[in-house]
Amino acid sequence: MGRWGITLPLTGVPVLDHRVLVAELADLGYTDVWSAETAGTDAFTPLALAAQWSDRLRLGTAIAPVYTRGPATLAMTAATLAEVSGGRFVLGIGSSSPVIVQRWNGVEFSEPFKRTRDTLRFLKAALAGEKVTEEYDTFSVRGFRLERTPEHRVPIMLAALRPGMLRLAGREADGAITNWLGADDVTKVRAEMGADGELAARIFVCPTEDADAARALGRMLISTYLTVPAYAAFHEWLGRGEALRPMHEAWAAGDRRGAAALIPDEVVDALIVHGSVDECRAHVAKYAANGVDTPVIALLPTGADQAELARALAPGA
Repeated sequence: MGRWGITLPLTGVPVLDHRVLVAELADLGYTDVWSAETAGTDAFTPLALAAQWSDRLRLGTAIAPVYTRGPATLAMTAATLAEVSGGRFVLGIGSSSPVIVQRWNGVEFSEPFKRTRDTLRFLKAALAGEKVTEEYDTFSVRGFRLERTPEHRVPIMLAALRPGMLRLAGREADGAITNWLGADDVTKVRAEMGADGELAARIFVCPTEDADAARALGRMLISTYLTVPAYAAFHEWLGRGEALRPMHEAWAAGDRRGAAALIPDEVVDALIVHGSVDECRAHVAKYAANGVDTPVIALLPTGADQAELARALAPGA
């Protein structure tokens, strides 16, 4: 087994209560800790803490939105994480969604492909210590240079779902980060990205043998996420357009509960890993076998102790 990551913080667990678990992760076989941000913790603070609790784990954001921090602020934050982690930090950036960017942060969500591309190009120059004066398509920078250039190169990965962003990630970034895909979707995603560069995937794992409970949670999450236009287009491209059409129609009509109920079992089972701990671990490994370099477990709540489930899902367990 190669890389094996986990998303932190765990659901419902206070950030500071992760210290003991993080200190154990590398010995358990984990190689990576990845964070995210929607409306809970920010993407960076948990990683700054994890960097002090373990000196062996790679740390990455999956993802930090390119709209909600200015380009220079994003570069400074990335440089600081690289410093406090001793060069173990990977910056994952992406466009995020209109809800997070526009409705919650009051920033216009426009030209997401160009904004992500421009931010990537700025960050590559800034994190290399260059003085940046540039007119990008979506913003301009005048005379910015980091005062504390990272001693180690900071890899940058892009959140990517469809061909255009996947190709950009393969061509100009260090790789792509994707999510909400099944193990059998990986070959199509990998083909668009190309053989070069790292492919990381957040994989939603619900370790329970109560299939009805796992599917109920899965349907709620799928109806919430896959109705976002970018994810809807992603699954249209992956070939699930017809299977998800009834869900989209009910959602558009305002029937949220009905929309979730219309998601077929086979779609839920493809996108939500569930079953016994051993079955879940084997299913995650299938993503790696199909071309994911870094599978990143996103542990869904089952009522069981989250930290114990994280330990049980380790590759060496």
